[in-house]
Amino acid sequence: MTPWTELPSHRAWLDAECRRLLSFGLTSGLPGGGAAYLDDDGLADPAHGLQTWITCRMVHVYSLGTLLGIPGCGPVADTALAGLTGPLRDLRHGGWYHARAADGSADADAGKSCYDHAFVMLAASSAALAGRPGGTELLAEATRVYVEKFWDDDAGLPVDTWDLAFTNRDDYRGLNATMHSVEAMLAVADAVDALTAGSATSTAWQGGGATWRERAARAVAFVADLAERHAGRLPEHFGPDWTPDLGLNRDQPDDRFKPYGATPGHGLEWARLILHLEAATGPDAGLVRTATTLFDRAVADAWAADGADGFVYTTDWDGEPVVRTRMHWVLAEGIGAAAALHARTGDERFAGWYARWWDYAERYLVDRRRGSWHHELDPDNRPAAKVWPGKPDLYHAFQATLIPRLPLAPSPAAALAATPHGTM
Repeated sequence: MTPWTELPSHRAWLDAECRRLLSFGLTSGLPGGGAAYLDDDGLADPAHGLQTWITCRMVHVYSLGTLLGIPGCGPVADTALAGLTGPLRDLRHGGWYHARAADGSADADAGKSCYDHAFVMLAASSAALAGRPGGTELLAEATRVYVEKFWDDDAGLPVDTWDLAFTNRDDYRGLNATMHSVEAMLAVADAVDALTAGSATSTAWQGGGATWRERAARAVAFVADLAERHAGRLPEHFGPDWTPDLGLNRDQPDDRFKPYGATPGHGLEWARLILHLEAATGPDAGLVRTATTLFDRAVADAWAADGADGFVYTTDWDGEPVVRTRMHWVLAEGIGAAAALHARTGDERFAGWYARWWDYAERYLVDRRRGSWHHELDPDNRPAAKVWPGKPDLYHAFQATLIPRLPLAPSPAAALAATPHGTM
């Protein structure tokens, strides 16, 4: 049986779903710059203010839409980008605020997070390659701040959070910010290579593409070791010396950004990112084994773990479900990981999971009536809003329609920039 990823009809379906998702967020841009947190109908939800990570994701998505040649995407990317060069940027202390509240005040209490700043780098990389005004300048500033404030070269890993003024650094270290740093670093590497082609310097980017890939590889090596030592269940939370804190948030297990226990969706996301790194740096059987281990553990622990289809959100350290809510992003990352593993290994079982998970997405997540995907389902696969109300952004679902149609390297923006429109 021909794998779905090789069927022209399936690729056409992916393209149609990609375009449908992009249409959902066409009004996400805010008058003063930035992208809104979207409700179930794709309208701005002012209660959530203006958030950096949401804005970055929409810059990234609509820059990719521009590279796909889809009309209407460029203005959305530009408006969102204006939020990163305008109200979300901290002109006094440097870097980017986590958010501005509905009344316009900056969120000082959240400080400056690696998670947000990794997404600024991703957004800037995509915007620069899409030729959006200000994208190249934003990339230079974002890489400078990241290397100066968040990258710990001695550890080969990023620190997580500072206070607003970059004077006090939190002791917490996190694998989520590390994961999105790896994604961003691979994107930066490809953008830098493209932007410096034929020129003599990469100083503005804090190193050339090879330097950024080396940083990403050091972080991935740490994760590979974790996967081996913890049977494929990745610890998420750490102390300042990167000792795992396996009990963090046991009393609030569904925390939005720091849930207790293992997060199988991140195992799937790491599996895909590890294969992207391998494709960018050269064959490495050890990395493929790690990606496979993470994938298999996530599926064994989390898929239909309570008798109903869908991935549970978190498990304990024995693989038992803790939070049984189904998050759309976990399914999207499963699709991307299955596509990547099938592309890398040719193993038909990954193609089987890929098709099964798209069937699940169509049945439970894709919202044909109101648009986009339901972001959260309860354990009975009914739409819910306990952790993630509304449909905040398009990042995970959109990438699930794109990754299966692109090579494992270079990163999406670089791949699309080198691909004539309509030839995917």
